[in-house]
Amino acid sequence: MDTQVVPVHSRVHQPCAACRMLRRRCDRNCSLAPYFPGEEIEKFAGVHKVFGASNVIKMIQMVEETRREDAVKALVFEARARLRDPVYGSTGAIFHLQKMIEELRSQLESIRSQVLELQQHRDQLLGILMNNVHCLEDDLFSTMQHDPMFGGDL
Repeated sequence: MDTQVVPVHSRVHQPCAACRMLRRRCDRNCSLAPYFPGEEIEKFAGVHKVFGASNVIKMIQMVEETRREDAVKALVFEARARLRDPVYGSTGAIFHLQKMIEELRSQLESIRSQVLELQQHRDQLLGILMNNVHCLEDDLFSTMQHDPMFGGDL
């Protein structure tokens, strides 16, 4: 009797990072599974530490379904910022970036001023050079007019 074992091609549902961390059963209707895959447990860990799992679920459910992925990205970003800087969170990063922008604007204005100054200096030097060239041409022309070697009358 020759019997073959036919493998069943049913996909085993892997628990999401939230359910793995919270040690609960992850079913196909898990509201966190689409946003926190099982292999990204540190992503959920930060969000859970800052906001708490039940608050994360509530916040995600408050957002319309088409924008939930963006909301989760924002929660992850804010959680990471809060873990780095518990007082200011992402606001601290924003203030830091604004300060950098102001410093760069100041540097840019200073460089623009230096460029303008250098351009004016260049224009002055070119004016002096052109004046000297005209003077040399006039001297040369005058010399040529009076020098018999150049057909002038001396």
